[in-house]
This record gives sequence, C-alpha cells and structure tokens, in this order.
Amino acid sequence: MLGSAIAALAGGVLLVGPVLLALAGVLRLRGAASASAARDAVAPPWNRRLSLNSALLYTLAFNLTFFVQELFLVLPKALTPGLRPTLFHNNHAWQGEHPLAALFQGSGAVATVVVASLCAWRLRRPRGGTGSRLFLIWMAYCGWLMALPQVAIGALSDGSDLGMAMRYLQWGPAARLCAAALALAAIPFAALSLLRPLLALADAPERIAGPAARTRFVFQCATLPALLGTALTVPFRMPREWIEVALLPAWVALFGLVWIQAGAWRVQGVRAGGAAMRPGSTLGLALAAAGLLLVFQLLLRPGIAFY
Repeated sequence: MLGSAIAALAGGVLLVGPVLLALAGVLRLRGAASASAARDAVAPPWNRRLSLNSALLYTLAFNLTFFVQELFLVLPKALTPGLRPTLFHNNHAWQGEHPLAALFQGSGAVATVVVASLCAWRLRRPRGGTGSRLFLIWMAYCGWLMALPQVAIGALSDGSDLGMAMRYLQWGPAARLCAAALALAAIPFAALSLLRPLLALADAPERIAGPAARTRFVFQCATLPALLGTALTVPFRMPREWIEVALLPAWVALFGLVWIQAGAWRVQGVRAGGAAMRPGSTLGLALAAAGLLLVFQLLLRPGIAFY
C-alpha cells in the first residue's frame, strides 16, 4: 500500500506534471500572435561556449555536492564514541556500533539541502559573473535534487540512508508517506525557482524574448549541459555498482530538468543580464574538473580514515 501510494505520487510529480506543463506551453505557442512567433524565430546563434561551460560547472557542482553529502555522513560518526568512519570518493563506511549511527545516515541529505539553500539565497543578490552565478544555480539544483528523492526512497527502503534514519525515529507508514509526499511536491518548486536566475544569464534580450526563445535557451544552457555533465560524472564514481555510478546521477539530472525545461516558456519579465564567457574559461573549468577527478580517484578512492 505504501509503495503503491508513493509510486503514484512520484509518477504524478515526475511525469504527469511536467507533461501537462509542457503541453500548456505548446498550446500557448500555437495560439501566439504572428508577430510574437516571428520574434521567437529570430534568435542569436547558439552560444556553445556557455553550453560547454555549463556542462563542466554541472560536473563540478554534482561531485562537490556528493562530497558534501558523504563528508557530513562521516563527521557526526567521527564524533561519536565507538564509531570509526572512513570517507571514500563515492561512499563511506564505518566500523563499530552505536545507536545513533542509523540516525546520522540522514545528516548527509540535510547538509546538501542547507548548502543548496545558501546558494539559492546568494543568487538573490545581483552581483557575480555569468560563470559564478551558473555555478551557484547548479549547486542549488544538485543539493536539492540529490536530497529530495532520497526521502521517497527512504520511505520505501529501510536499507537506504534516510530509511535507516526513519527507522531510528520509529516513523510508521503514515509518517513515511507524508514525508515522501512533501519531498516529491517540493521537487517542482525547487526546480522552477531556478528558472529566473537561469534565464537572466542570457547575454542578449533576443535569447529570452518569447516562450519559444526561453524554451530554446533553457535547453541550450541547462538541459543539454546537465545531461552531458551527468555523463562526465561517471569517471568520478567508478568503480562501484552501476546503480551508484550511473542511475543516481541520472535521477538527479532528470527529476528536476523535466520541470525546468517544461516550465521555461511561462517565465516572463526576466532581464537578460549575462555577459559573454571569456575564451579561456572553458579550459580553466576543464582543468578544475580534471583536478577534482584526480582528488577523487587518487586521494579519496583509497579512503580517508576519520579516527
């Protein structure tokens, strides 16, 4: 019963809702005036540097967010008598026993939500270049979308991180269902809240002048780069079982992107305030991603003991 209810909620939030929102956009475009349609059709050339930089920034944001999650799963255990945790590049482990160990399995998701919320708060301030603001957007996105689906998974599986915390708190089926419903309902709000700062990264008003232009810009600046960035995360997570290497990054990307892409058409009144990315910025971001990969595979993969 619990599984069926959560599956139905997840289907509504992750499939039915975005499809209906996208269909409303299609109907809006069909009913648009010819002048508006012509304006949407004339758009500046695709800013491929922005797309590539966005993919690299997404790669950095995802892996840094995952590191924050694992770090804050380790730190409370390191301060607990009897527990000896070790941090790895895509996981953590511990030796010893303590009743609080199960509760601390929820601390990683809490940490990513806090970091995401701080980044979203920082986005409210107009200062910052295009690259730094795009990085904040992806940090907020990854922090929220890495944590919220875990609540629904935890409601179903006692063996998951949040499932262990829920079991420690002795949450029954009703409490788990409420938690899963609230978390799933928060996904579209979290994703759609990033649309305005994302559209504001446009370097010319023509890029976001109408519904079709906004939809196209979001695909070029966010959707396609995040999918490419998801593929780029694979080397950071190997070796491990394919569910952790590929499926987890895929759900983080898709669960929110479907809402961002479907809702791009409806956001109005955004001022294009982005600046062109510097020619050397792509190389710098690629080097940063390569350096982070070396840290993950050479330093974190063997494990760092916190005892």
